[in-house]
Amino acid sequence: MKKLSARRRHPLAAVVVLLLALAATGGLYAAFAPADKAQADVTAQSLAIKEGQKLYTVGCASCHGTGGQGTSDGPSLVGVGSAAVDFQVGTGRMPAQQPGAQVPEKKVIYTQKEIDQLAAYVASLGAGPITPTEKDYSPEGANIAEGGELFRTNCAQCHNFTGEGGALTNGKYAPSLEGVSAKHLYEAMQTGPQNMPSFPDTTMPQQQKRDIIAYVNSVNGDETPTPGGFALGGLGPVSEGLFGWIFGLGSLIAVAVWVAAHTAKAKKS
Repeated sequence: MKKLSARRRHPLAAVVVLLLALAATGGLYAAFAPADKAQADVTAQSLAIKEGQKLYTVGCASCHGTGGQGTSDGPSLVGVGSAAVDFQVGTGRMPAQQPGAQVPEKKVIYTQKEIDQLAAYVASLGAGPITPTEKDYSPEGANIAEGGELFRTNCAQCHNFTGEGGALTNGKYAPSLEGVSAKHLYEAMQTGPQNMPSFPDTTMPQQQKRDIIAYVNSVNGDETPTPGGFALGGLGPVSEGLFGWIFGLGSLIAVAVWVAAHTAKAKKS
């Protein structure tokens, strides 16, 4: 008998082998690459916390305690979250120069990288509001009219209708919102700094915060025009009209009295 010839390979066999090889390679990547990336993220976060602790020990521990537990000079930082640190340190309010009714905004002394490290350390002390991303606070596509309604309902009592700010009790005040970045506006609503109440997402959803930011930018931004002249603290046209009426009419009366007095003197002489 003749020896059987070798079985011929199917034309698609090479393609199948190639696909299996690619699948195996993909499986190995899926098995090992994410783990490597996760490990790298954990290492970077640990390093940030470590560096943040060093910065905290030098600039914050004297008031807030060595472990963030708080002292008579500063409140506890356990559970305030990274957003509170980013706002307070990013606006220069912290470290505070001295205790008082309210810590004012001042020049920022830390770089953003150092602020992120401080925020990472404080966040490690207890869960709290997380520093938002640009997508969270961007006013693009927000509803300015809706933001105005929300602002007048929740914010105008202290910050004025256009965010000009105003005085509160016992030396406290609501700061002006002019020139405040969208990120810090969002974080202020998240964390409720100083005398401001907090508005977490459960109370005020993210979209409503973005609407408010869009409104504030539209009425009190750096490039917002003021065609009405002096705003008198943003109190509105009624206050401006009253101001003009009282001082304008008073000036006219004063001029009339002055003219009458000098006319009488001229006649006597």
